[in-house]
Amino acid sequence: MTQGLLSSFPAQDLDSVQLFTAPSERCGNRGLAHSPEAPCPPPGSSGSALRPRPCARSPLLGLRPQPHNPSVTHASSSWLSAGLGSMAVFRSGLLVLTTPLASLAPRLAPILTSAARLVNHTLYVHLQPGMSLGGPAQPQSSLVQATFEVLDFITHLYAGADVHRHLDVRVLLTNIGAKSAFLPPLPSSVQNLAHPPEVVLTDFQTLDGSQYNPVKQQLERYATSCYSCCPQLASVLLYPDYGPGELSVESLDVPLPSTIRPASPVARSPKQPVRGYHRGAVGGTFDRLHNAHKVLLSVACILAQEQLVVGVADKDLLKSKLLPELLQPYTERVEHLSEFLVDIKPSLTFDITPLLDPYGPAGSNPSLEFLVVSEETYRGGMAVNRFRLENGLEELALYQIQLLKDPNHTDNEEDKVSSSTFRQRMLGKLLRPPYKRPELPTQLYVIGLTGISGSGKSSVAQRLKGLGAFVIDSDHLGHRAYAPGGPAYQPVVEAFGADILHKDGIINRKVLGSRVFGNKKQLKILTDIVWPIIAKLAREEMNQAVAEGKHVCVIDAALLLEAGWQNMVHEVWTVVIPETEAIRRIVERDGLSEAAAQSRLQSQMSGQQLVDQSHVVLSTLWEPHVTQCQVEKAWALLQKRISQTP
Repeated sequence: MTQGLLSSFPAQDLDSVQLFTAPSERCGNRGLAHSPEAPCPPPGSSGSALRPRPCARSPLLGLRPQPHNPSVTHASSSWLSAGLGSMAVFRSGLLVLTTPLASLAPRLAPILTSAARLVNHTLYVHLQPGMSLGGPAQPQSSLVQATFEVLDFITHLYAGADVHRHLDVRVLLTNIGAKSAFLPPLPSSVQNLAHPPEVVLTDFQTLDGSQYNPVKQQLERYATSCYSCCPQLASVLLYPDYGPGELSVESLDVPLPSTIRPASPVARSPKQPVRGYHRGAVGGTFDRLHNAHKVLLSVACILAQEQLVVGVADKDLLKSKLLPELLQPYTERVEHLSEFLVDIKPSLTFDITPLLDPYGPAGSNPSLEFLVVSEETYRGGMAVNRFRLENGLEELALYQIQLLKDPNHTDNEEDKVSSSTFRQRMLGKLLRPPYKRPELPTQLYVIGLTGISGSGKSSVAQRLKGLGAFVIDSDHLGHRAYAPGGPAYQPVVEAFGADILHKDGIINRKVLGSRVFGNKKQLKILTDIVWPIIAKLAREEMNQAVAEGKHVCVIDAALLLEAGWQNMVHEVWTVVIPETEAIRRIVERDGLSEAAAQSRLQSQMSGQQLVDQSHVVLSTLWEPHVTQCQVEKAWALLQKRISQTP
């Protein structure tokens, strides 16, 4: 895979066409399925093999199929019903689908459900409609003509897979070819996969509904002739529960709904072959790569025969995103994207690059021939074509992809499969392991709550108090420290002079603030005095919490991280809000000008800097009841963590 420089695509809601997988190493055993001692070969010609990874051996490899019970119609396989239940036991698997597409679509949901009972991480899908595993000859991989029916089926498959959120489903495209005079032949070598399958599954069924060994051997040989698989590859013939009785003939004749709309004058009918192009482009944010992204990328990979330019939104194009602080870093998004693309079609050259402006190479690269967009970014694609025409370039063929619907979205979430929704669902969850603080009172679990000015941090603190937390208000401690006779009073007056005092001897904090604002040296003098004192007062308050029998203590502090107080908490919780909303709230609450509110925010750590050091993130962007639900969710998860702490 090569990486080049790309500027941008239309800055519409690229996020709308957005599962997360950890980086992995490639196993290059090249399908040596029955030899545990077989060494991993050097990188093959199909795909980009990295350092070999040993494959986990399944505890089921020694099991034997149980006798088939003919009275069970279309139940899960007898092999599964022999005590496996719904436990997923293989990390990665390959699902070979052999049923003709027209009959396969209505059967797909039960098939995926059966597969999800066995595989718990990565499920590769290989389409070979009409292939028989029951004949005397060993079947070979053959080319599947890419028609709009095939594209619609792939969309249907990814949409159905969204029910199984634990699965990273990847439809392999090496044997799916678009109509093209320059179509490359099927590779003769074994294709390496990022997560070599530990089990191969199929919808092909024997007449007696058994795990017939010769058929399984055919399946294993077929899988290892196409893809790198783990040694001692297991195999299972799936017998999904299709419900009462056989599927009706009528249900097998209903065409899938159209999900891809090509630009005129490209023909669009289910059996119409899809045209292939030399080079094309697709763009998006690709945060937490999910099934809607995979549809967009798969269509683009089928259309492209030589090179696909993939733009990944970055910098200014991310500012308008919902909860941008929770976006994966650019390098992480590219890593997951690269692995997926090389897995599904290694014969392509991929040019993955940041999107930084509205047009980029889509508007200026003369070698590009098509652009894949979503329903929401279609107008941006039209704008790209107008820009190309204005600059003497030919228009790109536009392929518009229908958004995948999310049937499980809540009232404040988008109704489509979206990275924005995934980020919303991260709110309240633990993002990184808590700190170990053996020096803190063993009976007390301490949360440091922070957030930019106007974020709603104090309201969240009160909600936590309502749930039973002991809340320490650092602002209140600061007032105590500055008060006449307080521990910070005399040191501050000595450092800054008596002219910072009101006539009654109280420190004029506005005057003091004007002395230190914008003056790093003076500010450090003040914080070196005050912060250790407030920390000492906070520890005294924590002892009071223990005395009152409290188990959770929350330190509410806007400057928690700047002051270094994270060293006396188990977890840092941050409340985030868009800067524009924070400015609006500050102006409304404190009567400041927008410029003054902006200046205040610039003097603090940004929301992103806070989140980068946080364990839990919350947001008050929505209605109060939504915030309350977030806080209750975070509290419930916290109680679970505390109960499991030794």
